[in-house]
Amino acid sequence: MGLLSNRIDKKSLNPGDHIYSWRTAYIYAHHGIYVGNNTVIHFTRRGQEVGTGTVLDLILVSSGPAQSQLHCPTCTPPEEGNGVVSSCLDCFLAGGILYRFEYAVTPALFIAKARGGTCTLAVSDSDDLVVHRAKYLLENGFGCYNVFKNNCEDFAIYCKTGLLVLDHSVGRSGQAISIVGGPLAAVLSTPLRLVTTNIYGMAATAVGMYCASRYAADIGIRMDAVKVPVEDLTRRLATGLLQVIEPQPLAATAH
Repeated sequence: MGLLSNRIDKKSLNPGDHIYSWRTAYIYAHHGIYVGNNTVIHFTRRGQEVGTGTVLDLILVSSGPAQSQLHCPTCTPPEEGNGVVSSCLDCFLAGGILYRFEYAVTPALFIAKARGGTCTLAVSDSDDLVVHRAKYLLENGFGCYNVFKNNCEDFAIYCKTGLLVLDHSVGRSGQAISIVGGPLAAVLSTPLRLVTTNIYGMAATAVGMYCASRYAADIGIRMDAVKVPVEDLTRRLATGLLQVIEPQPLAATAH
């Protein structure tokens, strides 16, 4: 692992590792927790890796792996479970390259990683605790999937750290923050046209604001992030004390 890539070999995997694999054209990465015995526990939208309930799904789903008609006997069937599923490593990768998410990186390395969803400033808990959380959530669920507020990366980061932002409008994941932070930085830097007409200066300002927004939103530095035991998390979800609303399909909202 390093500045340019977190790519690893399967032989170096350890139980408790947060792994991910980029899908077609690097549009998004799918994240999960390796729990040993060639098994990955990960969070999905009812078996579908990613979804918004909007026309954006046409792009996201087409970028994902093709659904095999033959069910793998070691993987959770898509129609079963609560969104948290267990898959063999090969099915999780779906022909993609294996990467390991980095924890406790320095601020300099975090900012140097221009693409979100590859590392965090947060410190990982012990591997045994990480595996315990993943297996517990496999049985009890992680709430409703929401691509911006509660996605596969959010699931993996929680399993690794136990950290949650209980009242969050945007998820803890670097991918969600990158999606929002990029356009936001461009918008906020627009008024600087009044100060400078230099396109390079404006571009540098936009990049700086984007990096600053990613840094400030990282789960490892946020002051409102709290440790939540996994048993308490599922109790909050069951009693409605913690809610994530799943985006509704356009067809459903039209009625």
